[in-house]
Amino acid sequence: TNTTTKTKPALRGVSHQAACVGSAMAGVALIRAAPEGKITVSVAVYAASLVCLFGVSAVYHRITWTPEQRRIARRVDHAAIFVLIAGTYTPIATVALQGPAADACLALVWSLCLAGVGLSVFWPDAPKALVALICVAYGCAGAWEWSSFAAGLSHAEVALIASGGALYAVGAWAYAARRPDPWPLTFGYHEVFHALTIAATACHFAA
Repeated sequence: TNTTTKTKPALRGVSHQAACVGSAMAGVALIRAAPEGKITVSVAVYAASLVCLFGVSAVYHRITWTPEQRRIARRVDHAAIFVLIAGTYTPIATVALQGPAADACLALVWSLCLAGVGLSVFWPDAPKALVALICVAYGCAGAWEWSSFAAGLSHAEVALIASGGALYAVGAWAYAARRPDPWPLTFGYHEVFHALTIAATACHFAA
């Protein structure tokens, strides 16, 4: 763990604070627009995971914690990432896949979500590069069903999902490499990571 005292960038957590409010409003609209039944439930799970991710991130990054409080808050912040990945898969699998294929995909991603939450809780100081790699690998967990996903979605939806995944991967690289770090006192590498996360979620939301 890096114990060097650093000045927190002025905009740390601000983008996710705004995204939390925006995702809550957009999520309500999406739920209302969804067909009844399983799709509504899956969309509600997705919307809740979005608000959870941005809300937890905003609280974690905006507040100045004691070292011990920070370790606890980091656990929750990292766990929320795994919840969002599973939450994002939920409506996509529900809409694009059918029967056993959908059930198998959801069972896989939510099982991996529980494993990721466990990792976040019991190893909060895992190296950034390892955390980034695990998250990207987890995000690709449903790739084995990609042809089925593509068959059940429009070309535009597939393009948006792929673009979101690419943005997540670039964001994970920025987080692990700690660059680019344009304005360290205001908008550093972590803010770049957060901005890419918002862009990625926007792509997936649009899909």
